[in-house]
Amino acid sequence: MPDIPLSPSRAPSARRRGIGIALFLAIIAAGAIYVIDHLVVDLRAVRESSALPFILLGLALIIALGFEFVNGFHDTANAVATVIYTNSLDPHLAVVWSGAWNFIGVLVSSGAVAFGILQLLPVELILQVGSGAGFAMVFALLIAAIVWNLGTWYFGLPSSSSHALVGSIIGVGIMNQFISGPSGTSGVDWDQALGVGKALLFSPVVGFVMAALLLLVLKLLVRVPALYAEPKPNQAPPLWIRTLLILTCTGVSFAHGSNDGQKGMGLIMLILIGVVPTAYALNKAVTPEQSTAFVVVAREASATLARYATGAPPENARAEVEAFVRTRKLTPATLPALRKLTDTIGDQVALSGSMATVPDAIVDNVRNNMYVASEAIRLMQKAKSPPMSPADAKVLDTFRQQMDYSTKFIPTWVKVAVAVALGLGTMVGWKRIVVTVGEKIGKQHLTYGQGASAEAVAMITIGMADVYGLPVSTTHVLASGVAGTMAANGSGLQWGTVRNLVLAWLLTLPASIALAATLYWIFRQVF
Repeated sequence: MPDIPLSPSRAPSARRRGIGIALFLAIIAAGAIYVIDHLVVDLRAVRESSALPFILLGLALIIALGFEFVNGFHDTANAVATVIYTNSLDPHLAVVWSGAWNFIGVLVSSGAVAFGILQLLPVELILQVGSGAGFAMVFALLIAAIVWNLGTWYFGLPSSSSHALVGSIIGVGIMNQFISGPSGTSGVDWDQALGVGKALLFSPVVGFVMAALLLLVLKLLVRVPALYAEPKPNQAPPLWIRTLLILTCTGVSFAHGSNDGQKGMGLIMLILIGVVPTAYALNKAVTPEQSTAFVVVAREASATLARYATGAPPENARAEVEAFVRTRKLTPATLPALRKLTDTIGDQVALSGSMATVPDAIVDNVRNNMYVASEAIRLMQKAKSPPMSPADAKVLDTFRQQMDYSTKFIPTWVKVAVAVALGLGTMVGWKRIVVTVGEKIGKQHLTYGQGASAEAVAMITIGMADVYGLPVSTTHVLASGVAGTMAANGSGLQWGTVRNLVLAWLLTLPASIALAATLYWIFRQVF
């Protein structure tokens, strides 16, 4: 990559370069050893008749981690641009620092965003992710998102990795429905897609407005001229300003890791469940005592459903519940089927003794039963249909939470693998977008106050989205925040850059939808 000049042009010392490289290699070595060791231990008990499943597993994991790697260097500029352009940190030290906090953010993430993203996928592909269609889905949506991210990065455009991934998922859903015909497939969960879309579309507006307001409030309350002056070339800001900027950079990096890292985790778990369900379909960390409590809750849920279910259950209970999840239409057979499925789940766990000892032959079936039942209960609660008393609704919600704990989990080694990929991506390829954020959005140089305001708003917005399980765009929030501070400061905007950013923002969804749909169709023929 060409050496793009940055405003703080001082060259990093050989000592700092050495520390950065050593840290880079240490993270690679430690993370890789940990991940490989735990993966080997998990797969030791898996018995396959050929090596093909393991080859597909390795390829899918490489692509999924490749997405997170690209996500790292594509989005990290948003965290480090302000500290670089205000001379608060040396560029190379800034990206290492940001990479470390991205790493930590991934490790402590909740997983809510990961499984929120998966709810956009057609339910039949989630249940049969180990099939040819399932692999076609995973490869298509990941490759489409990677291609779009690399293209926008090449042109220095801060587009959204989250936006690209959501568009890719929608593209796969649309093409899956087109291939399958109007019946027999759920296509895209448009209600869920609308919720995710709102979070992605409104986050730039929030970033622009809130960063502008924060800068104005800061100017009103903190009357320190140096805070709003252009940084002096090759000179670090006063200590208190520098500390503020480094703290906000740290917060954005941590929030980015905790939010964006989860998208790769959810997809990796889909891959693992599809290829080696005996190892990953159910949470082996559920203890025998917790399994016993699970059975008790399942019996309570069944008794609760009996008060609302009328008529005999259908012979194929899960198929009936799947139909409800696909169509969102409650029929007279839905509740009897859900009750029967609940009894089946309770019996399967009770006869096994614990989640960890469910027989290999039925572990995938148990997991799919739980997933469908959980989704059905979630959709009923969301629609408030059928109407239930608060006590009964609480019983079903407890049952759903326990099923989610048993099926929607993320092993520590998966978090480490994603953290390493995202953290390492943070440390390379960052210059192109840093230059755009730092130099090409406003007509004047970024000031300390502008950098702190934009970073603080991004940190809070992304952190709140992580709490509520919403995927938002770090890129959009930060870039729009910088633009908002430029507007509030009267610095002026470079409309050519703003036009390109808006164009990339508008094109990301349709482009990634079209690309993923095309790739999914091609991969369906291959598989």
